[in-house]
Amino acid sequence: MYMSVVWKRPLIWLSRFRYRCGYGVHSPFAFDLITRVIYERTPYYAYKTLAAEQKKQSALRGRGWARESKKVNRLLFRLVNLIQPSTIIDAGTLSASSLYLQAGKQGADYLPVTELSELFLEQGVPVDFLYLHDFRRPEFVEHVFNVCASRTTGRSVFVVEGICYNKSMKALWQRMQADDRVGITFDLYDLGILFFDKTKIKQHYTVNF
Repeated sequence: MYMSVVWKRPLIWLSRFRYRCGYGVHSPFAFDLITRVIYERTPYYAYKTLAAEQKKQSALRGRGWARESKKVNRLLFRLVNLIQPSTIIDAGTLSASSLYLQAGKQGADYLPVTELSELFLEQGVPVDFLYLHDFRRPEFVEHVFNVCASRTTGRSVFVVEGICYNKSMKALWQRMQADDRVGITFDLYDLGILFFDKTKIKQHYTVNF
């Protein structure tokens, strides 16, 4: 995360205060996701084990191991646990997210992608869950999004980190929201969540995460 974002965090929280806890959200689907997944505070069984493994991996890998915030990693775990994807693509800098994504659905096909050359998908295999987290390379993020968006189904979910961290990512997030393949979206500031279920009315939600 940019240091400027860290410094601005109190102002960001205040500016989004009215978008908390699902207030004003009338869609049952969106309300349930906000209250039961995004704001879920239940201490899942895996959290302690994952925290210990994350600490171990951080010591082994040093600076080569990027660190997302605890709340982001736990949200990834909850989303995967909810969606139960068969295929997970983790696109970006090697980080602790890999532990939480795989723990959310054990046995899922997991593909880490740090460069475009590693994005190899077998023919006919859909992308059920994509985590895009390399906001310093918007071109990489957009390319991976376009490749994976062509392999989605109605149950596919994409999570994009850093959608408000710089001008390029803000513009890219707007293009993703406008994509005809995308349905409901959630702007959590640090993350954007895109659903591809076209049976629901396309709508954009802001959440104070």
